[in-house]
Amino acid sequence: MGEPALKGESQEGGTSRPNRTRYEDDLYTWVQEQVAFLRAGRVDALDLEHIAEELEGVSKSEFAKLQSALRVLVMHMLKWDQQPEHRTPSWIFSIREQRRRYGRVLQDNPGLKPRIHEALGNAYPDARDWASDETHLPPDEFPSECPYTWDDILNRPFDFDSVKKQRP
Repeated sequence: MGEPALKGESQEGGTSRPNRTRYEDDLYTWVQEQVAFLRAGRVDALDLEHIAEELEGVSKSEFAKLQSALRVLVMHMLKWDQQPEHRTPSWIFSIREQRRRYGRVLQDNPGLKPRIHEALGNAYPDARDWASDETHLPPDEFPSECPYTWDDILNRPFDFDSVKKQRP
């Protein structure tokens, strides 16, 4: 007796005939079918080309998370240094949160550690532009290269004492 057909396959004349969702038509259902094939040991039924594409996409997404955390973190550091008179507690909270996100991404993806310099190099120009936009200062008011060491980025203290007191 042959293997039972998975959802999305039909049995005709004792042979299995694919009646599967196309990757291009419904990603969610396609993923569910691929997972079912994997769990059933049906390697022959897998859409290997698209599975490889999706796995590569996951890798790129994790790298993008790392860059994003660094971009927001460095942008707030640039604003902090450039406009001390406009400091707010929310900048401190954002710096803390992005440090946590950076740490979580690396904890979940230790294979990204060799790429942290690349991530910062990619993130810095955007952080600089964003800081320029938010401070209404020209981009050349900010260093063209990241001015911070890794120790600064990950450990420099930012305290509430240096936040301008808000009027009630």
